[in-house]
Amino acid sequence: MKKGEIILLELPLSNGHEQFGLRPAILLSREINNMVFIVPLTTKRSALKYHFTINVENSKLNGLKENSTALVFQMRALDKKIIKKKLGKLEEDLLSRINKLITEIFELK
Repeated sequence: MKKGEIILLELPLSNGHEQFGLRPAILLSREINNMVFIVPLTTKRSALKYHFTINVENSKLNGLKENSTALVFQMRALDKKIIKKKLGKLEEDLLSRINKLITEIFELK
């Protein structure tokens, strides 16, 4: 598992507005103590109206079946056991944009 891979996973149900269920996500980290950091994806294009989201067009490289929205503001750490399979790899320019958004979210600069 490497940063930038697109994976299919089963996100647990929560009490809030977080994404849940079987869906693709972007892997943000290597495995750390059986945990990984991810950014969930949604096919709802209306989600692009929110800050800290990125449009991800489906491609052979990323393995997505539909155009999606990366919900960077919903990144989280999860047990690697929920990963079902690898779908593909995110394009480098999009991974770079995600890294910049994470820097903004955590005010690292």
